[in-house]
Amino acid sequence: MFDAFTQLAEPAFEFIITQFLIVLTYPISPKQRIFWLYLCSSSVLAFYVFYISAKHDSATKLTVRAFVRFLFPTEVWRRSSAWLDVRYFFFHQIFRVVIYGTFLTGVLNLTFEFITNGPSPTGGSKLTIDSNIADIAISTAYMFVLIAFIDFAAYGIHYLQHKVPILWEFHKVHHSLEVMHPLSNYREHPIDNIVYAAGTGLAYGLLMGFASNLFGYVPDMPHLLGVPLLIFAFNILGYNLRHSHVWLRWPGRWSVLFASPAHHHIHHSYHPDHIDTNFAFLFPFWDVLFRTYHLPETNKDVRFGLSAQPTTEYKSCLGIYFIPIRSALAPAFKRLERVLKQLTIRIHRQR
Repeated sequence: MFDAFTQLAEPAFEFIITQFLIVLTYPISPKQRIFWLYLCSSSVLAFYVFYISAKHDSATKLTVRAFVRFLFPTEVWRRSSAWLDVRYFFFHQIFRVVIYGTFLTGVLNLTFEFITNGPSPTGGSKLTIDSNIADIAISTAYMFVLIAFIDFAAYGIHYLQHKVPILWEFHKVHHSLEVMHPLSNYREHPIDNIVYAAGTGLAYGLLMGFASNLFGYVPDMPHLLGVPLLIFAFNILGYNLRHSHVWLRWPGRWSVLFASPAHHHIHHSYHPDHIDTNFAFLFPFWDVLFRTYHLPETNKDVRFGLSAQPTTEYKSCLGIYFIPIRSALAPAFKRLERVLKQLTIRIHRQR
């Protein structure tokens, strides 16, 4: 009996340790949102916001200590919500790695094979130093079209996560954030991850399949540090400020062309004017097109969370996992209870 338990426990323990070590490498992996370079660039942009605010407030001193206090404000880090995000990051990322690796890749490959009647996608035209202008043009155009299409699909998924009640039960975990910092980005329910990974996997497979049929291969996108150039630009332009207290809005029309941190702050706000707005991730154009765009000049009305009342749920990692499941299944159990009652009444009447 003990040997059988050991045979089961050892692989599970090794798996958890392996995934945990992968999570620890996030700050040195350019493919992760909290890569050190993205954190540094966000800090530089945060300093710009701090500098501008200090110029207009004589009480704020331009010192290193004042800037550190601005980056790590006590009003954020004294809240239990902030520390729950830190714990949940390590708790959930172990499983999130598997979810995205399984569902996104699996759905992508199945969709690609269905469209092309061929094997799983592989890059057939790699960009090198001696690549000709045509290859570079095709790869660059493909990058913009693919990422724009994925962003459109992500917009649709995100919209449904807010509008379909059963999906909202899982997605509102992410909106339960009362304060935000970069690790808050990872407060997501596994079902939410599965829905998003499967949906974007389908979108990737569709466009990559069509590209393969059109060109005879899947073009390789321009990369920097192993990341598609457009995604790298998005990450380095303050991605980590999207989940933070730092309000940064791109000037003029730039806020419509490329999502700013402020664009996502509004999405997380429970102010009546902000609810169900700004669903896009990279390109706010989708919000403009479908009339869900809203971006005021200041953040004076921004309040993070589900409502003005502090949430009484989601106080632990296990709560984040199991409370949405209970809430999502509750209507089904109530309907079943009503059906059973009606059935019981009919049986009694027949007697």
